[in-house]
Amino acid sequence: MTAPGVSFGEQPSPGPGDIRVSADHDGLPELTGEVLGPIAPGLRGLDGVRDRIGVWRGLLDRPLTSYYLVLGITALLLGLGLVMVESTTSVADLIAGQPPLTDFKKQLLGAAVGLPLMWVAARSSPRLFRAFAYPLVAVSVVGLGLTLIHGVSVSENGAARWISIGGQQVQPSEIAKLALVVWGADLLARKERLGQLVDWRHMLVPLMPGAGLLCLLVMTGDDLGTTLILLVIFLALLWVIGTPGRVFGGLLILMALAVTLMIVTEKYRFERLTGFFGTQGSPTGADMQSIQGKYAIGSGGIFGVGLGAGGGKWGWVPESTSDFIFAIIGEELGLVGTLCVTFLYGGLAFAGLRIARRVPDLFCRLAATAITAWIVVQAAVNIGAVIGVLPITGVPLPLVSAGLSSLLVTLIALGMLMSFARLEPGAREALAARGPGWPLRVLSWAGLSKRRR
Repeated sequence: MTAPGVSFGEQPSPGPGDIRVSADHDGLPELTGEVLGPIAPGLRGLDGVRDRIGVWRGLLDRPLTSYYLVLGITALLLGLGLVMVESTTSVADLIAGQPPLTDFKKQLLGAAVGLPLMWVAARSSPRLFRAFAYPLVAVSVVGLGLTLIHGVSVSENGAARWISIGGQQVQPSEIAKLALVVWGADLLARKERLGQLVDWRHMLVPLMPGAGLLCLLVMTGDDLGTTLILLVIFLALLWVIGTPGRVFGGLLILMALAVTLMIVTEKYRFERLTGFFGTQGSPTGADMQSIQGKYAIGSGGIFGVGLGAGGGKWGWVPESTSDFIFAIIGEELGLVGTLCVTFLYGGLAFAGLRIARRVPDLFCRLAATAITAWIVVQAAVNIGAVIGVLPITGVPLPLVSAGLSSLLVTLIALGMLMSFARLEPGAREALAARGPGWPLRVLSWAGLSKRRR
């Protein structure tokens, strides 16, 4: 009696679960037989997963992926920001005795002006951005200088960071961020073209004195948070250009000492830092903002209490419309809402660094990295301060917090990022294959577009 599939003197017939070994044309054995039957569904499942991964990788490898990622994430964050600003500022306006939509109308005006500016920036060439490098620095320096003049500057909470233009408050420190990005990237790109960056001193001069001047003027307005963002932009530019490690490390030590000095020389900053590392006080005392922000996030649970139903914005969470708007998001939209916001900024970081890696022009690479570092680090600092893992520095959440200057400048910077994405390899061909954009299609439907002969 023999086992199934086994015989002597003749070719065995395969039995269930049998494995047959045959040789291919190279003489190498290969496995065949019905044993592949029960394994095949699992293999097919793995193949299906592999195929799905291949599809997603194929989508990410498309030339215009970065462009649409930046566009989509910007639209989602801006939409969420308008909803949350309406939810928080309506309460703040009522408390201040103003009509409930006063501040929301300003934010809506900023979006209405900023989106066309972003569209123009997205379709502009890097040459146009570089032409504005020195004018932007000049406007920033003049604007920051005006904040030092009593009677010209506008003060809030003891800090003179704004000037009034046409009845609207403008914050020059926000313009300084964009100015440092464009001017620094243009400066280093010119030096690279002239072959001057072989000496590390050319990397720092005049970039370091210029960045130092902007930081000094911003700190004169008592704005440590924006100063830290300017330093992040400065370090991002030096990192991309290839600054030697010992020089980069020395700059980090120097900046850490300077920031420490700025903290210990100002009483309220020092108390804020010691309060972060020390024990927390009363929920209505000196640490009210931090404690009430955590209360608001914790009370939201998984799905939140619902849009507009949060109680933290009714005077319990200070600066709930700007610096601590993330706490109201956690209260009204819950853990799901906060995770979605965090993932959106993570996606923006991926898209921005992808653009910086793929774009061939050095200026675009430098500016894309600096813009990405600026927006993502600012978001991380804001979120970290709200959830209590970082000290409170007073920086807004990009595209979400209330603030006309911040919204306009951030939208222009993201438009620049989209412009750089259009220069990626294969992007021009993909745009040409896509056909005319929606404005031309609308004009064509209306019979107003010019027909090519």
